[in-house]
Amino acid sequence: MPSGSTLIQIVDAAVADAYRRGGPHLVCKPGCSQCCIGVFPIAHEDAARLREGLAALEQTDPQRAARVRERVAASLTRLDPWFPGNRTTGILNEDHEAAILFEEFANDEPCPILDLDHGTCDLYEHRPILCRTFGPPMRTAEDNLATCELCFIHATTEEIAACELDPTIPTQEEASNEAFNAAHNLHGQTLIAYALRNA
Repeated sequence: MPSGSTLIQIVDAAVADAYRRGGPHLVCKPGCSQCCIGVFPIAHEDAARLREGLAALEQTDPQRAARVRERVAASLTRLDPWFPGNRTTGILNEDHEAAILFEEFANDEPCPILDLDHGTCDLYEHRPILCRTFGPPMRTAEDNLATCELCFIHATTEEIAACELDPTIPTQEEASNEAFNAAHNLHGQTLIAYALRNA
């Protein structure tokens, strides 16, 4: 089972390989931030990495870190009234009703670490696994190959399949998250805004 830092290396290498194979079909670049709009659950291991990133940014660029904190506070003001979980802990509820509520929750909310003026991530080196793997074709729980709607527009089914991200990544990520949660007595998932609330 990979550690958190080893997992990042594995994921980044797999994504680089998928990009090499995807070539012109992958149009993701700085300024494209479509996948940064709408909230999504993150693991506590992702949350810890984001907090480390914000602490590092505080040292290297305190003004940018302050802007991240302002966006986090503004996001929480919008999210809190409808948050489908425990607002004190920031942990999402895990029952079926919460899952249904989450489908319609904050789909237009920009990620608080997104610099809206430039369309770039202020904590890019510390971003969650989901953010790292978005773009290349990846298997869904239903075993379909999913891609970003802006990528692979003119690709054939065969070309998409040839660019699939390493299908073992989700299993490796799950094992890493479970070990992190066990070591820190945590459970469930959170959102980026809640992960950075008190950072």
